[in-house]
Amino acid sequence: MYKNTMKIAPSTPSRRDFLKTSAAFGSLTLLPSYIALGNKSSNGLAPSEKVNLAVIGIGNQGDRDRKSLLASQLCNVVALCDIDMEGAHTHESRYTHRLTNTPPVMPVGQAVPEQSALKAKAYTDFRKMFDEMADEIDAVLIATPDHSHFAATMLAMSLGIHVYVEKPLAHTFGQCARMIDLATRSGVATQMGNQGHSGANYFQFKAWREGGIIKDVTRITAHMNSRRRWHGWGQDVTEYPQEAVPSYINWELWHDVVAVNRPYSPKMHPQEWRSWFEFGSGAFGDWGPHILDTCHEFLELGLPEKITAVERDGVNPLVFPQASTIRFDFPERAADLPACAVTWYDGINNHPQIEGEYTESGAPEAVKNPGKVIYSNELVFQGGSHASPLKIIPKEKYMEMRKSLPRFPQKNSNHYANFLLACKGEEETRSPFKIGGELTQVFNLGVLAQHLGGELKFDRSTKQITNNAIAQALLDPAPREGWEEFYKL
Repeated sequence: MYKNTMKIAPSTPSRRDFLKTSAAFGSLTLLPSYIALGNKSSNGLAPSEKVNLAVIGIGNQGDRDRKSLLASQLCNVVALCDIDMEGAHTHESRYTHRLTNTPPVMPVGQAVPEQSALKAKAYTDFRKMFDEMADEIDAVLIATPDHSHFAATMLAMSLGIHVYVEKPLAHTFGQCARMIDLATRSGVATQMGNQGHSGANYFQFKAWREGGIIKDVTRITAHMNSRRRWHGWGQDVTEYPQEAVPSYINWELWHDVVAVNRPYSPKMHPQEWRSWFEFGSGAFGDWGPHILDTCHEFLELGLPEKITAVERDGVNPLVFPQASTIRFDFPERAADLPACAVTWYDGINNHPQIEGEYTESGAPEAVKNPGKVIYSNELVFQGGSHASPLKIIPKEKYMEMRKSLPRFPQKNSNHYANFLLACKGEEETRSPFKIGGELTQVFNLGVLAQHLGGELKFDRSTKQITNNAIAQALLDPAPREGWEEFYKL
């Protein structure tokens, strides 16, 4: 087990030491000062220079993110880190960036690929990676399970390293609050990985909101009704399943800050962690960032004052429900931002209905594909997930207005290039922690309602749940022993 998480080589001032000292004096923008200290700063990169990127969590979504970041031609991958470097899901990343200190483990009969032009060092512990390579890393992609985003992100920011973190930003409300705070103090570029937040829906929603088309929104329905990993078995679980841990997996480290070790099982790793309350965020935390992101930002929803579990089917204390309907009540925020109810639907047959006055048939219709319906006093908008743009319904209403609708830019950097350009000081990220973090906190509250049921009352000023002591404790549970340091950065 890795012990020395905060060891610093004494020969040169480190980004970590400088950031901690500056933060103590309330400094908000720190990176330019690294140049004066003789340390590398990504904001000091020449326009032609690429960002040196580390990847933590290299399989599945992490592998897709790595490829997309490389496709921008704005970065080099210099380090790969995963608690399971020999899993089938990490195969692609391992062989594309042939490791300098670990020979590739190839399937029987398959030839070893040509040596990559760029080597990446391999690690199984992010703390060791940062101790050894912090001054060689400009930015890091973190695509580990939801429960393990926090510690690596906090350590990276404390070292002055830019961070791209997959959605949802973190597993608990308190973790998000700390990440937002340190992002502000550190001055690093931050991006949450809700990729559609750099697509057509982002620019259209922004333009339509600024143009007065989207206003006076009083209710929103959002939905994701595809089959999830826990459907069909989650309702019957009575305990965590257990199998022998493969020798190449660091299972203790997989738990990260979570205070209780759980048994290893293929029902937990590499992807089934999404099913469990202790480690995942369910359909809501997984898809909500792709569906409600623009509503939350441009309608300035902030945090709700009440969260209600309207319906929960197939309830289990360990695993997410088979279906759930969760309502969030947001208060009035401005003259054209009245109180708004946002209702989330998940589960295979738990579809919201669009009223007949807004459908082509004139009869109520269930909404099938993941997306949202936004109801204002004058207009109704329907949209899908990710970058899918909105349409005004019914179609006749759209045809009346189409020539007068505000235009929006069509050619923009995608979410990955936007992050890397921000690392180079050329753009600002579109889903920084101050935006993605508060959005995630809405999901954190929704998950508590899915877990506990009933109605939760939330004080927006104190950020406390006032009517449920268990839910209040789960807003910010204590980390495991030895991991407290990440909560103090």
